[in-house]
Amino acid sequence: MKIHKVTLTQEEISQLKAITQKGRKRARVIKNALILLNVDEGPYGKQRKDEEISDILDVTVRTIENIRKRFVLEGFDIALYSKPRERIYDRKVDGDVEAHIVALSCSKPPEGYAKWSLRLLADKIVELRYIESISHERVRQVLKKTN
Repeated sequence: MKIHKVTLTQEEISQLKAITQKGRKRARVIKNALILLNVDEGPYGKQRKDEEISDILDVTVRTIENIRKRFVLEGFDIALYSKPRERIYDRKVDGDVEAHIVALSCSKPPEGYAKWSLRLLADKIVELRYIESISHERVRQVLKKTN
C-alpha cells in the first residue's frame, strides 16, 4: 500500500523530462527523475506499480518508496537532488602544522637515512608534538599542495 501519493504538475513533468532527455546530469539525479515520472499518480502520470518500476530502472522498491516520501514531505528539489550536506569537519592540520611539515621535509634527514620518507616525516611531526597524530597519506597531501 502506498502511503505517500505523488502528483506532479505539468511544469514539474516538463522539468523532469528535460533532465532525462538532454544535458549532463548526475546519474542519481537522472534516476530520481525517472522514478518521479513513473510514480506520478496525477492526470498526466503513467501510474505504474513499484515492482514494475524497480524492474525497469534496476532499483529496489525501498528506493522508490524513499523518493516518493521525500517528494511528499520535503518537496520537489530535495527529492530530485537530495539534501545538501550540513556536516562541518574540523581541520586537524592547519596552516601552522603544514608549515612545519614543509620545513621538516626541506631539512636534513635523521642520522642513518638518505632522505625523508612520508612515514618518517609523520612520525617526526608527532614526536615534535606539532600534532597528536597524522598519517603518512596526509603528509603526502600537504607536500603535494606545495609543488
